[in-house]
Amino acid sequence: MTARETALRVLQEVDGANRKSEEILNYLLDQSNLGRNDRALARELVSGTLKYRLQCDFIISHFYRHDYAKAAPVLKNILRLGVYQLMHLDRVPVSAAVNECVKLARKFKGDHLSRLVNGLLRKITPESVSLYRWTAKMAPAERLSIVYSCPPWLVERWIATYGESRTESMLISNNLPPATGYRINRLKAKPVDLFALPTLSGATRLENELGDFFFSQEFTLFEPLLKEGLVSVQNPSQGLACILADPAPGSTVYDMCAAPGGKATFMAELMNNSGRIIAIDRSSRKVARLVSNADALGITIIEAHEGDALTFDPECRPDTILLDAPCTGTGVLGRRAELRWRCSPEKLLELVALQISLLDRAAELLRPGGTLLYATCSLEPEENEHQTAAFLQRHPDFSIEKSILTLPGEPAGFDGAYAVRLVKKGM
Repeated sequence: MTARETALRVLQEVDGANRKSEEILNYLLDQSNLGRNDRALARELVSGTLKYRLQCDFIISHFYRHDYAKAAPVLKNILRLGVYQLMHLDRVPVSAAVNECVKLARKFKGDHLSRLVNGLLRKITPESVSLYRWTAKMAPAERLSIVYSCPPWLVERWIATYGESRTESMLISNNLPPATGYRINRLKAKPVDLFALPTLSGATRLENELGDFFFSQEFTLFEPLLKEGLVSVQNPSQGLACILADPAPGSTVYDMCAAPGGKATFMAELMNNSGRIIAIDRSSRKVARLVSNADALGITIIEAHEGDALTFDPECRPDTILLDAPCTGTGVLGRRAELRWRCSPEKLLELVALQISLLDRAAELLRPGGTLLYATCSLEPEENEHQTAAFLQRHPDFSIEKSILTLPGEPAGFDGAYAVRLVKKGM
């Protein structure tokens, strides 16, 4: 398969199953003989076409002569692939973008629809498309949703919570190529020594309490460091939650929703690999990955278990409980391209109910005087501030010490995330 056919097959499977696009793409690439450049193109096409799906559909509808809503799913995805390349990939020649989509249409839908694809895509250019003029008279939420390709209901919520200007900044950030965040493993290396390596000479280092973190878009450069356990992949917004928890060396930590283990391993590093971390997750595959990650980092204090956080008994009263709760993930839409289309108001309500149950279970297990660190990668108040306020009403023996909310791109490279440190009164 070519890079474009690989991307098309991923788009088709994402439409038909609740699987991550990255998981599907990695499987197809493992079965392919594509070179490095074609693999990179396939990744770009999948991520970009998924992110800009709504915008692509809006553009296509201006040139499509029939009822676009009734078009076959594979035809829609072929057209989206073409429009994404024409509008957002300057380095791809127009002829290549059009001709390769025509070939896909011929292969999957026959000559008739290949001619339709050819005729339509040749009409679409950055000059023939005027999104700002076409959306100028729309309400702000609808206009921004099309220009930045995000569900209108979500944009409307963000405008109500954060204002129009800040919402637009978040939408812009969500569509930028995400830089990878790395955390230096202080159990194995000092930051000053690692940053002296030529490999890290161009890395963007965070000069603050997150000095163990840096950004880079050159993932392949750091693969040797990852294999040696000198660094691990983690966005600094996730690291902030662990720093806020501030687990003491020698203490007992219970991580209720641990996989893939980024927070559990950072907590272990903050504890100087001294103490005990009980980490559970419902997925045996993810638990195995957590164990593998901990081994690579030289961490020995994590006890990984497969289990349900609502019923699992850690058989102790932990000093610290970390609840990195299942959530809508609206703070990481820039990293999970299809997630923006899978979120819904109904899913939000479902997750809020689950978070309530998990928080109440954590309150029950924590020792008096202990710390509960509640965290999400959501921007929604119902999952963050409102959830915390409701918890305090149900559990007046808890109080807030500090909370943190980061928004996408504020600071640059940071994901959206929320964390709050709650302390249980002593006996």
